[in-house]
Amino acid sequence: MFLDKNRITFNTTVAKHSTLVMELDIARRAGYTAVEITQDKVRKYLDAGYSVDDLRRELDGLMVHGIGALVDIERQGTAEKELSREADKLFMLASAIGAKGVQIVTGPLDVQAVIDFKANGYSKRYTGLLQHSHDDQVRLTVKSLAAIAGRARDYGLTVYLEALSWTPLSSLEQQVDIVRRAGCDNLKLVIDFWHCYTSGATPQHLSKVDRDYIYGVHVCDSLPHLDGVPLEPILRDVRTGSGVLNLRDWTDAVKATGFDGWWCSETFCKKQQQGNSYAVAKELKRQLETLVFS
Repeated sequence: MFLDKNRITFNTTVAKHSTLVMELDIARRAGYTAVEITQDKVRKYLDAGYSVDDLRRELDGLMVHGIGALVDIERQGTAEKELSREADKLFMLASAIGAKGVQIVTGPLDVQAVIDFKANGYSKRYTGLLQHSHDDQVRLTVKSLAAIAGRARDYGLTVYLEALSWTPLSSLEQQVDIVRRAGCDNLKLVIDFWHCYTSGATPQHLSKVDRDYIYGVHVCDSLPHLDGVPLEPILRDVRTGSGVLNLRDWTDAVKATGFDGWWCSETFCKKQQQGNSYAVAKELKRQLETLVFS
């Protein structure tokens, strides 16, 4: 059960400040059999002179559920060509290391662009589809998702969407809708408790999601979010399990869908990220196993 279903997966945020090799050592020593990693660390490893074969040896015995992330996936016009180049580059890397999926993220990634736009109606930063009507946001995002999923299929990859809660179409209902509209069997969602909470979803909403849309789950926590644009560095600076989210309720909501794929704990808590990552990884694994298996 621990290996084939409901696999407890190590997330890179636990070892944010480590090298890739140290991160994988932390994961192994804590007892994880699967990882979700970032392309930034992988590319730094390769840029240092190591080969893809070296990387495969470092990953030996660990399933790579995902590597992230392809960001601002709604880019249009000339920026869309750059998006396609970035996608192919990331998909090629993911395929080479045997990753099963690639995380894709809506934009604008830079939350300050959203703050500027809400205050002034414009921003000098990349604003994504903020200036578009809702119908156009849906149409253009669905078009982008379908194109990205089509490219990923050529590499045998699943792409999984995380709609950042400060971006357009970020509600759980909207995420399910745009994935459904795209109609690609290799396009899924990652359920992130923090992004769900700060975009207005509840465990009750989550329990009604079709399990076939869910690729993986990010278990995480939050400080209270009352209104306005959610500020991730502030609201996520809390130990997982010590914030306002009832992790049992959120986890049970996912389980109620019938989902039995992979789960990981994310932490953006500065104390945890600056502490003993070996101990934090073990602590989060024990916590997650309790939530998922009891």
